[in-house]
Amino acid sequence: MLKSLYWRVNFFLKNRKSKRLKKRLDGNVSALTVNTKNGTFLVDAADLEVGAKLRTKGEYGIDEINRISNYIDNDSKVLIVGAHIGSLAIPVAKICSEVTAIEANPNNFKLFETNIKLNNVSNIVAHNIAASEKEEIIQFQLNTVNSGGSKRVPVNNNYMYTYDNPEVIGVEAYSLDSYLSNKNFDLVLIDIEGSEYFAMRGMKEILSNTNTLIVEFLPHHITNVAGVTLTDFVDNIPKHLTQLTIPSKDSTYPITVGVATLEQMFNSGHGDDGIIFHN
Repeated sequence: MLKSLYWRVNFFLKNRKSKRLKKRLDGNVSALTVNTKNGTFLVDAADLEVGAKLRTKGEYGIDEINRISNYIDNDSKVLIVGAHIGSLAIPVAKICSEVTAIEANPNNFKLFETNIKLNNVSNIVAHNIAASEKEEIIQFQLNTVNSGGSKRVPVNNNYMYTYDNPEVIGVEAYSLDSYLSNKNFDLVLIDIEGSEYFAMRGMKEILSNTNTLIVEFLPHHITNVAGVTLTDFVDNIPKHLTQLTIPSKDSTYPITVGVATLEQMFNSGHGDDGIIFHN
């Protein structure tokens, strides 16, 4: 009960802080330009997660970018599903041949397109769609305090997903196997706030051809957003990827041991920003 009250209060205070930031700015200002280790970015002034880290710390996800760099080279093709405003996609594009990027939130996508131009990146192909298991229109909520937390409307849409009263819109979604002409990517990164399960179901051919799959692993997303079990989630992992690296544990496991470790994490509610399936 106390833990539940704590995170409710925490989310409430974040929402209030975000609103105060908006009020401080001139009415015509909705985004700020910042120079960071990741590059030059136009960020939402009210975003207290990725945007705030870029504004106040001058970087975001550098450890993750470094991990990705271990699995690709200048000839690699990368697919990023959940590109947000490009804080990972843009620096990754500088160390590989081509990035195909998917971003469902239209507000994030506009910033992403601008940031591609600000950084003079010519090898990113960006698509403003959602990744799903089939062609459909999904109900999608546009979070503001954490714009990177925008997501399909969860099966169990509790307060931690709705505390900033997100607008809900219809978004075009597709199976990426059907939507993308290229089915061969050396590395696939999926971070879409609980829709990873649906995306993987719609990209079995793409996953069968990749050498490395990085996917966000958050138990509450699997349970509340997708409404599926851990077994459902893991069943989408292609069989040829026989190793699992869990960065938060700083360990690499054979796949059977790795999945057992994920089960322990799942049962205790512990997640990881990007678990890595590879050979």
